[in-house]
Amino acid sequence: MHKLTILGATGSIGASTLRVVEQNPDKYSIVALAAGSNAKKMAELCRQYQPKYAVMASTEAEKQLRLLLDKDNLSTQIMSGTEAASHVAELDEVDIVMAAIVGAAGLLPTLAAVKAGKRVLLANKEALVMSGQIFIDAVEKHGAELLPIDSEHNAIFQCMPKEIQAQLGRCDLHQHGISEILLTGSGGPFRYSDVDSLVNVTPAEAIAHPNWSMGPKISVDSATMMNKGLEYIEAKWLFNAQQDQLKVLVHPQSVIHSMVQYKDGSVLAQMGEQDMATPIAYGMSYPNRIQSGVKALNFADVGELTFMKPDFSRYPCLKLAIEACYQGQHATTALNAANEIAVDAFLKNQLRFTDISAITDSVLSKIDASVSRYDVLDLESVLEVDRMARNYAAEKLSG
Repeated sequence: MHKLTILGATGSIGASTLRVVEQNPDKYSIVALAAGSNAKKMAELCRQYQPKYAVMASTEAEKQLRLLLDKDNLSTQIMSGTEAASHVAELDEVDIVMAAIVGAAGLLPTLAAVKAGKRVLLANKEALVMSGQIFIDAVEKHGAELLPIDSEHNAIFQCMPKEIQAQLGRCDLHQHGISEILLTGSGGPFRYSDVDSLVNVTPAEAIAHPNWSMGPKISVDSATMMNKGLEYIEAKWLFNAQQDQLKVLVHPQSVIHSMVQYKDGSVLAQMGEQDMATPIAYGMSYPNRIQSGVKALNFADVGELTFMKPDFSRYPCLKLAIEACYQGQHATTALNAANEIAVDAFLKNQLRFTDISAITDSVLSKIDASVSRYDVLDLESVLEVDRMARNYAAEKLSG
């Protein structure tokens, strides 16, 4: 029986993880759940799964959860804050941690799981985007087992030889005959829209993803393809990829989740339904396979599969991310921070859709002028760059 902590329990990844647990009740049990501010959803999960610990992001959300569970006579210990989330990620009795807290808020709890030597199911791409080599070094130092859960990175992982799967972050793609990683993305809801019309995009339109059911922030990131940019940076770190070994393809159908091309001309692709339970189940059971509750792909119903190069005039955020990936840790940390501030402002109708890339670009330029790539070598400096970038972004919004 494997025991789990789920960081990001009330989100879409958390829900899919719990579905996999329900499919395999003899193999997995829940020890701790952590979430953001959705106390009502967390209360429902506590009643259903009765975890030993429930963690909310803020004291206010903690109070709301206590009120909701006041008459339920549960033994669940309710806590709040980053320190509490980190605590449940490193519990001795837990052996698998689903790291699915969205954004920078997930970095410290995810690192706590790494430092405790857990099997870390990494769905929080921002952890690697923000801390890169620091994160990879921590995995090796503490003997953690890192398994990528984003559908694209999980697909790439499945198409790799076992030697690379066992050496994430330190593998040699060329040595194992790999010429390119092909990272696929749907292109979001505006892949065929007139570029000039994007200035008028509303939050409701941006979060209406054509293929996947996701939260508002990640849905906006998909619409700008910043999500693919963050995944590009994550893939660079996970698979130790050089710039000429990593490509992005727009694949509207989202049937092929990513591909690996070998030097003999072979291309291995991982395919499946658009359901995160598949990569989650693989991560939970690796190297074995278990029931995920996802139906098998029916090729007779798939129809045509199409691919195209990304248009950077349509997706300037993707271009910014690819460029930042090779500028240094300060750049990718700032990119993530500025984008989080800009997307939040867009969702609150405080700026236009096309301003997300403009704000992010401005912050990147300011950080690059004030922080050397050689200054960001530890977690404290990463968090300082994150703070600076958020302040710059906020100043840009208010100015």
